[in-house]
Amino acid sequence: MFSFLKRLGGPQIDLAELDALLARGAVRVLDVREETEFRSGHLRGAINIPVKQLPDRIGRLKHDKPYAVICQSGTRSKSATSYLLDQGFEGTVSVTGGTGAWVRSGRPIVQ
Repeated sequence: MFSFLKRLGGPQIDLAELDALLARGAVRVLDVREETEFRSGHLRGAINIPVKQLPDRIGRLKHDKPYAVICQSGTRSKSATSYLLDQGFEGTVSVTGGTGAWVRSGRPIVQ
């Protein structure tokens, strides 16, 4: 298995901070859930790369803005955030509570 999946940590932001960053166009959202989860509902403009595919697909990510990494609850995004930071993606953060918290807060998703 991928060793980075076992590591947790890295900087985190809450939904209000994500809202502010999105309003300024200051981040890209990277959704690391599986494709079926992503298709069931995601943040507008989010890029989907499942966490297990991240090492193979990292070359597709741009370096022009930091990434706000999101999953369903926040666990996978923490691992992916640590991995991206290790790979030189400065400013990458994990979204606390994930898409589940986003939906529970009444914020819009794309289906």
